[in-house]
Amino acid sequence: MDDTAALKKTPLHALHLSLGARMVPFAGYDMPVQYPSGVMKEHLQTRTAAGLFDVSHMGQVIIKAKSGKYEDAALALESLVPVDILGLAEGRQRYGFFTDENGGILDDLMITHLDDHLFVVVNAACKEADIAHLQKHLSDTCEITVLDRALIALQGPRAVEALAELWADVAAMKFMDVRHCRLHDVSCLVSRSGYSGEDGFEISIPADKAVDVTNRLLEHPDVEPIGLGARDSLRLEAGLCLYGNDIDTTTSPVEAAIEWGMQKARRTGGARAGGFPGAERILGELDKGVSRKRVGLKPEGKAPVRGHAKLYADAEGKTEIGEVTSGGFGPSVEGPVAMGYVPVSYSAPGTQIYAEVRGKYLPITVSALPFITPTYKR
Repeated sequence: MDDTAALKKTPLHALHLSLGARMVPFAGYDMPVQYPSGVMKEHLQTRTAAGLFDVSHMGQVIIKAKSGKYEDAALALESLVPVDILGLAEGRQRYGFFTDENGGILDDLMITHLDDHLFVVVNAACKEADIAHLQKHLSDTCEITVLDRALIALQGPRAVEALAELWADVAAMKFMDVRHCRLHDVSCLVSRSGYSGEDGFEISIPADKAVDVTNRLLEHPDVEPIGLGARDSLRLEAGLCLYGNDIDTTTSPVEAAIEWGMQKARRTGGARAGGFPGAERILGELDKGVSRKRVGLKPEGKAPVRGHAKLYADAEGKTEIGEVTSGGFGPSVEGPVAMGYVPVSYSAPGTQIYAEVRGKYLPITVSALPFITPTYKR
């Protein structure tokens, strides 16, 4: 029996096969992990020119208040996320996260103010649960519409030149701007954002036009297709969390060092402080601090330290202090990089700790994040 038969396919699936992609199961989809050039070259292609990623497995959702007012949709979603959505300007996007009653993270997401409604992008592995969560809590006041569209990401220093050949106005966009446009005569939604640490764009496309637009972008000499392997090493170098690895229901936003995603209006003393699940714990942690924190980790030598490796205070492995959540080789850093949770007393950059790898205790230095300098166009 073909195990891939039960996997969902994105609108670009046949294109990946034609480009020689090696496919793997990911979040219930058959997805490209790499193309013939390999993960290392794909990673460096994105850092030096432009890479094109299929992220159509992610969930795209419209939230519109039954009253027709943006303010009502914004306040409804604010009941589920500790983010200032009411203050989000039209045509702007913001990072956010669903929290649970214990202050843990159910998922992270991108939230955009479009005209009288919200456009939300959620992670593939959580999208069914996220959509059910939205419907359960917001259906009385809002219409929740799940979109059947493709989503691609064009990332890297040459991304703007490649996209400008289809739409010249893209050059005027700033980081986190979102615009409707026509690409190759197809109505698309473009955000200047991404998951690589590089300047770039995410493009929502009608499913039946996805191959046309993607092929048109791949015709540009600076654009190459990139798989999940390089996507992971790029986001790791950029210090960006992967849900299920670095953040989940056992981690709070403050522990995860993503409290920058909570604006002043939702914090203690703000205009709309609290009012989201787990507010008592999360606002308390902002005020009093936490016992552990997500940090960057730089192992010595060339051997990568992978997720779930245990972290110790000493070279003998007597005092366990934490765990690696993501780790691998950083091609741009030219060495291994990782992230994990350690007690706050061990979280200062430059602190030396140890990771257990195959029975040995390897020295690791706590590092500031990100490992690379992001090139977002502010």
